Amino acid sequence: MDHVVARNAAVPVPPAIVPPALAVLEAAPRRCLHCGEPVGRPAALPPEGPPAEHAFCCSGCAAAYDLLLGLGLDGYYRRRVIDPAQRPLKPDEDLVAIDYGAYARDLGDGRRALSLLIEGLHCAACVWLIESVLARTPGVTAARVNMTTRRLAVTWRDGDTDAAGLTAAVSRLGYRLVPYDPALSAHGEAEQEKALLRAMAVAGFAFGNVMLLSVSVWAGHAQGMGPATRDLLHWLSALVALPAIAYAVQPFAASALAVLRHGRTNMDVPITLAVLLTAGMSLQQTMVSADHAYFDSAVALLFFLLVGRYLDRRARGRARSAAENLLGLNARPVTIAESDGGQRLVPPAQVRPGMTAFVAAGDRIGIDGRVLTGISDVDTGLIDGETVPATVKPGSRVFAGTLNLSGPLTIAVTAAAEETLLAEIARMMEAAEQGRGRHVARADRVARLYAPVVHSLAALAFVLWFFVLGATWQTALMIAVAVLIVTCPCALALAVPAVQVIASGRLFRAGVLMKSATALERLAAADTVVFDKTGTLTEGRPTLLADSARDPQALALAAALARDSRHPLARAVVQAADADGLGTTTLEGPVREVPGQGLETGTRSGVVRLGSRRFCGIADPAGPGAEPAAGPELWLTRPGTPPARFAFSDRARPDAARVIADLYAKGYRVALLSGDRAPAVARVAAELGIDDWQAACDPAEKCRRLAAMAAAGQKVLMVGDGLNDAPALAAAHVSASPSTAVDLSQTAADLVFQGRHLAPVAEALGVAGRAERLVRQNIALSYLYNVITVPIAVAGLVTPLVAAVAMSASSLVVILNALRLGRGDRPWTSSST
Repeated sequence: MDHVVARNAAVPVPPAIVPPALAVLEAAPRRCLHCGEPVGRPAALPPEGPPAEHAFCCSGCAAAYDLLLGLGLDGYYRRRVIDPAQRPLKPDEDLVAIDYGAYARDLGDGRRALSLLIEGLHCAACVWLIESVLARTPGVTAARVNMTTRRLAVTWRDGDTDAAGLTAAVSRLGYRLVPYDPALSAHGEAEQEKALLRAMAVAGFAFGNVMLLSVSVWAGHAQGMGPATRDLLHWLSALVALPAIAYAVQPFAASALAVLRHGRTNMDVPITLAVLLTAGMSLQQTMVSADHAYFDSAVALLFFLLVGRYLDRRARGRARSAAENLLGLNARPVTIAESDGGQRLVPPAQVRPGMTAFVAAGDRIGIDGRVLTGISDVDTGLIDGETVPATVKPGSRVFAGTLNLSGPLTIAVTAAAEETLLAEIARMMEAAEQGRGRHVARADRVARLYAPVVHSLAALAFVLWFFVLGATWQTALMIAVAVLIVTCPCALALAVPAVQVIASGRLFRAGVLMKSATALERLAAADTVVFDKTGTLTEGRPTLLADSARDPQALALAAALARDSRHPLARAVVQAADADGLGTTTLEGPVREVPGQGLETGTRSGVVRLGSRRFCGIADPAGPGAEPAAGPELWLTRPGTPPARFAFSDRARPDAARVIADLYAKGYRVALLSGDRAPAVARVAAELGIDDWQAACDPAEKCRRLAAMAAAGQKVLMVGDGLNDAPALAAAHVSASPSTAVDLSQTAADLVFQGRHLAPVAEALGVAGRAERLVRQNIALSYLYNVITVPIAVAGLVTPLVAAVAMSASSLVVILNALRLGRGDRPWTSSST
């Protein structure tokens, strides 16, 4: 899906705002002031509304404009950016009513709350508009819209207004609302992430301030500072550090206590002990007016470790919304047709096989079933990756998650809720994500070995100095604490996150967002790259092929017929005509769209048609061996004129061939798995030089192919963009998705790349290879540090302060080594410019 954003210059705005130089030319097609759709005939204008050249496509848009004008929110038309990939902002005049009150929650203090999914959001101006309209509604106490998740949360005082009134205010603007259950969200995970961020902020604040006080103490030692001043500085350090430690150590202490209750240990146990013992020893040293206190050691240790912990949690937490997004798609109420001719909206969980569902044109299908009545075009790209909508008719199968484009359908339900194909995709994703958890096994093994070794070394140091060498218990304990600090895995914990931060910044500048904590490691191990076709290797939208023999008047006439249609091929015809600068052809009569077949209009000479071969009366290619067209096509027939053929293709990304050649040159295996038809896949594979390709792959087949590759020892990088790719993206060794992909695929992927080029994928592979080498160097440096410092600490030659400085120095060396990744030329020659 290609989210090409058309700015407001193409959409008329109020005369008071538009300069005279930007007035709409008479030759240009008129578009609705509110929704931006073509205006086929004048509609009723609101009182004191705009002049006739700013007509509306329907009375609903006229009423919406009047509403905004009355509220003083007409500035929306200046601010908005229309996304043609989204449904038009057209109020539904005959929409079946939903009982939103049944979904409202009682907050217990005279207030109620409602959570909704919004369909039709285009840009930040839409967010501003919805929040402004609701804020001016009596009784509303809060209204917040999340642009990313397309969710609306609104609360109001019960009795002042109700759910129906609130939702009507938004629906009148043209947005479509769907009840949403926020209990599906993983609020617990989000709260843990926020708690970790707060702890990191507190530790960072304490670290900066305590280090300033410590520098004063160190300078005072060299300049004859008196004990009273030194003790004052130590107490000030304690005043800052102890509350911060008590708060910031909680993530580690809670984990340590949890494993200790079950008789086990992990890395958090020595970390917690080191921090608490250092803080306790420092407090005791301050109370007895000793020369040294080590509050700076404790807070520095906490801050560095919390940085690594937060980076890891933040990256892994990106995947938690995958199932939530799928449930949102599958939670839309289904319109059930009653035996008496009425209709009612039913939650998907209450829909049963055998019921009859009605789906209006423009609605998303919420169940699996077979078409009983109606002919329409259905956008199945989310399921099978097809570029061109499929024509469905009585007897055709349809699936939840697909979009009904052109005609109303009556469907016999065969599966709903958890039994649909959409739910099966969610289950496959969940299984794949669980399998991916094996990548953390090595870290768990290191943790199990690390903690007992550190504890044993610290205990051995205490026993050696107190019982064997006769030192005081304070001295022996200080040496044991120094061992705990000096062996703290700060550098080891930063070895991977430090490289990830630098790599993430470099990849971000190249248009790549890294979402997974282990993506770089797995990307560096990849030896096979598997691409989806539509929207990945190609741009994901049909484009009219150039034809020097084509009559320009035929293209102009076809564009006039297609201008009011929402079919992707019709839009491609209009775009091609506009690009060629062809004027608008005036039609003699109205245009009628025949769902699943084409468009037609009457003239004095006869009927003019634009559509499929059968609709236009064009014979199929003769002969049993004749091959079908490699891509989609439309035909234009006019009385007394030979038919004109319009061929379309989904163009490859501009640098796709070069990137594929680079991958082969670097020794990668390359494969193409697509849900599209064989002729279209074969054409793209031949154009890009890919030998291994397979067409008509459903989500399960893609997962099977990836599993077979993994069984053969291949480490697969999967690159895809559609809903049908989401299980494969989750199941692959590592995965990437373009920014134009559906939200679910972006959530399932480890990397998201921007722009019209594939070069960011090659750049990510190159950066990952170099990052892997730096990670190994960092780990080696961390182990070398421990080999050198641990014997010195056990020998009693390191105080806790020196141990903290050495620990911080090792972390600094690791970070400086990671910074090397941000310098130098790109490791790949392909460019995304």
